[in-house]
Amino acid sequence: MTHNRNFNSQSTTFSRREVLQAGGVGILGFLLSDVFFTLENAGAAETAFPPLNRSPRMMQEYLVRRVREKIQQNRQAKRALHSREEAEIHVRQVREKIRMSFGEYPDKTPLNPRIVGTIERDAYRIEKLIFESRPGFLVTSNLYIPKNRPFPRPGVVGTCGHSATGKTIDAYQTFAQGLARLGYVVLIYDPIGQGERLQYADENLKSRIGVGVREHLHAGNQQFLVGEFLGSWRAWDGIRALDYLLTREEVDANQIGVTGNSGGGTMTTWLCGWESRWSMGAPSCFVTSFLRNAENELPADTEQCPPKALALGLDHEDFIAAMAPKPVILLGKERDYFDVRGLEGAYQRLQHLYGLLGAKENIELFVGPTYHGYSLENREAMYRYFNAITGSSNLRTEPEIVLEDEKDLWCTPNGQVCELQSRTVFSFTQEKSQRLAGQRKGLKGRALADAVRSVLKMPESGGAPEYRILRNMRSRKYPKPEFTTYMVNTEPGIHAFVYRLGDERLYSRPPKDANRTILYISHLSSDSELRDEPLIRELIEAEPGAALFTCDVRGIGETLPNTCDQNFFDPYGCDYFYAIHSLMLDSPYVGQRTFDALRVIDWLMSNDHNNIHLAAKGWGALPAAFAALLSDAVQQVTLKNALTSYTDIAETEYYQWPLSTLLPDILEQFDLPDCYRELEKKGLRIIDPWSAAYQK
Repeated sequence: MTHNRNFNSQSTTFSRREVLQAGGVGILGFLLSDVFFTLENAGAAETAFPPLNRSPRMMQEYLVRRVREKIQQNRQAKRALHSREEAEIHVRQVREKIRMSFGEYPDKTPLNPRIVGTIERDAYRIEKLIFESRPGFLVTSNLYIPKNRPFPRPGVVGTCGHSATGKTIDAYQTFAQGLARLGYVVLIYDPIGQGERLQYADENLKSRIGVGVREHLHAGNQQFLVGEFLGSWRAWDGIRALDYLLTREEVDANQIGVTGNSGGGTMTTWLCGWESRWSMGAPSCFVTSFLRNAENELPADTEQCPPKALALGLDHEDFIAAMAPKPVILLGKERDYFDVRGLEGAYQRLQHLYGLLGAKENIELFVGPTYHGYSLENREAMYRYFNAITGSSNLRTEPEIVLEDEKDLWCTPNGQVCELQSRTVFSFTQEKSQRLAGQRKGLKGRALADAVRSVLKMPESGGAPEYRILRNMRSRKYPKPEFTTYMVNTEPGIHAFVYRLGDERLYSRPPKDANRTILYISHLSSDSELRDEPLIRELIEAEPGAALFTCDVRGIGETLPNTCDQNFFDPYGCDYFYAIHSLMLDSPYVGQRTFDALRVIDWLMSNDHNNIHLAAKGWGALPAAFAALLSDAVQQVTLKNALTSYTDIAETEYYQWPLSTLLPDILEQFDLPDCYRELEKKGLRIIDPWSAAYQK
């Protein structure tokens, strides 16, 4: 699905096939072909225009500024700690913030563990274990038990990073076996969407979505609608693995650690913060800083971006601080894409905290010289650290490892839990959506407007926004001969691009002579849609005397980012990057875009445009619908290709809408049909609505 062509102002005309490759399967690819590019037919090159994109760095600089503000506040609070009592209070506060982000524990249901096979080796045996972290939700795992050792032994839960084969990939199988040879009881389990736990398996037991990252994004993005977080789900698997380990008589309940690398380093970090029973931890190749990741344009999976984390003042190191003063070693790599500078800074601040708690020796740092991965030097650093705590072994190097064949470690007949009728993450999301639908009250009027503001996290706006008037450009083949571009400052660092179309050239502010105004919120680009979208011409013909404005809200059209490898439409591209960071900032992207629309309406009203017909298409129909509901200046509403409902997305396994169009927790309070019914008072017209899995 990944395609690295640059979508910027230097683009040329592309074929429909190239566009579909760039947008991936389903709705995004088809929409791109309709909006951005001309078909390869006779004479097409004569009228082709690269989409205008004059501020491609706006969203990146805005994001970095907002994240930096939160991180600076975080670090200032830590510098202000000067006593043990203050440090202890800080640790308690951090633990509470983590609970606010991750949520309270779900009910602990029966694990229903079963050993489905055993492998005997010279120094250990491997039990092939399946347990249920939630009812019917199967977790495949391998339990390594050392031989010829007195029991109970120290235990370790091993968490896996992003690999197609999960627990059986070389590095992760190696650290589990290495620990077992050193005398540890080790339980290593497959993550959701990897190894034997594909959530979207086809008839050939291959992922329809893509193993690892793609499955995490698809399942996790959808979960936000019903108030769930994939990171909590994945960490809960680790907590239930710990619960199982504690049932084994071979395990010393007072000596249980957790370790993992990359995505497993993420889970180790989250588990250190969300679960209090660990006696030691060793996250590898993850801990840095949310700020470094933002600055470096480094996307992270849904489960690596906890909701509200930045708004709550959390950073990676705080999940380790929640475990203080218990011993932790931070493992990193000099050449890792997880910026080692962030890791070193985290270590220094944790040293200060641990020092105040009288346990500075309990926090250590090891940075290997090579690239990302749980390579030998990092594994040996982990072994030495755990051994120093538990006294399990005097060896300082990794024992000889003999890797098992992947299939020999499978817990299922052919390598997938779907064969055993395991439930999927989607089935839980669908079920919760149906339950919430039965609980919603059907809000109307002021109650609905208040709920919309709450879910959108809508800030207050006041007064007319400042704006710039850009130099006129040559004809772009719009439906009117002249246009003027205004950059409306909706908040510090953000501007919406607004075009005013007319029959005569304008170099100044909009004239205050309009009795009626049409404001069109674009789907992906006002510039392209003014040439290609029939709705705009229909609006002009229906109201020839109305003033016509179009608007690109943030991250669209003129401000479409060229960051994160410039792959805007990929599920892991820059549109996702800004959307997921927005959720960590507790400021949903749809809410930000709605705010832009409302500020443009404020700007129009300051120029005496008080009777507004608000129209929009596709993605733009979401902020348009919410803005129309919240603004008295909007008298009429036309939405083309509007989303049918968020329930439709939550209950459709293979949906197509990106994270930037989704709203966390919305289905606990209302859904789009509630808004549409309210907008009937303003003459709402919906044209060709799009479902969750719309295919053109």
